[in-house]
Amino acid sequence: MLDTANNSPYTLAASVWTKSLSKAHTMARGLNSGLVWINAHHLNDPSSPWGGWGDSGLGKENGYAAFRESLRQNSVVVNLDERPMGWFANRSARYG
Repeated sequence: MLDTANNSPYTLAASVWTKSLSKAHTMARGLNSGLVWINAHHLNDPSSPWGGWGDSGLGKENGYAAFRESLRQNSVVVNLDERPMGWFANRSARYG
């Protein structure tokens, strides 16, 4: 059953309908889906990430996940000494 459900490039959301919560959670873990509803459909808490994988979207909306998607991260390293440090301090260690 998972093979059939996962045989799609569209993976925004899925619904699992059953009386067995154990089976529902097993299915939810195996689904390639950004959101899985159990015995419900199209309910979403604003703090819960919304967004699919594959051809169903780029990134996430809502909640902390959306906030993180909007950030650009970089690293800055500062040498407070006027002298070169690391491998720049040894001219023979440079590339070329």
